[in-house]
Amino acid sequence: MSGASSSTRRHGGPPMPTRKSADAIALLKADHRHVEDLFEKAGKARGDRKQALVRKICTELAIHTMIEEEIFYPCCKGQIEDEDVLDEAYVEHDGAKVLIAELLQSDPDAEFFDAKVKVLSEMIKHHVKEEERRAEGLFAQARKAGLDVDQLGEMLMARKQALMKAVEEGRDLPAPHTRSYTGHTLIQDAPVAVAT
Repeated sequence: MSGASSSTRRHGGPPMPTRKSADAIALLKADHRHVEDLFEKAGKARGDRKQALVRKICTELAIHTMIEEEIFYPCCKGQIEDEDVLDEAYVEHDGAKVLIAELLQSDPDAEFFDAKVKVLSEMIKHHVKEEERRAEGLFAQARKAGLDVDQLGEMLMARKQALMKAVEEGRDLPAPHTRSYTGHTLIQDAPVAVAT
């Protein structure tokens, strides 16, 4: 992770790159590795421990999507070669936000809880793979476009620290915004029973 040095961990979070070495891509990749680790731990946990880990995952992902959508993605718009990857990233975020909202209002005994955690994990793995692809990924394109990843890193870190502080103080994060999903009507129903 290009030049990211760690400072102290805050409440089990990823190592925060220092102000001096704040590289946007290093910071975002550190978030990715941290959430991957949390998913692995949640997969082995049960009961209250699992619920705490899933809540941590959801909080980390909520903050990550906010800083990417508020700062990183807008800076990529009009600068990167293949903007389809940016559009896909917004759609992937919106799908994750739906599952995050579901999980935050649920507990480990609820029907579909484990399935939602698993699907969220798979969605995030795919999203990370797309962002981090060597030549065509969003991060590679941002570097190739000459974005000032150091300045962006400082902006991302400042926003992330403010959001983390809000969480530490017991305040709610801002409600997530959907960027790609439009109005729709869904009917909540039980799974379809097999006809006999």
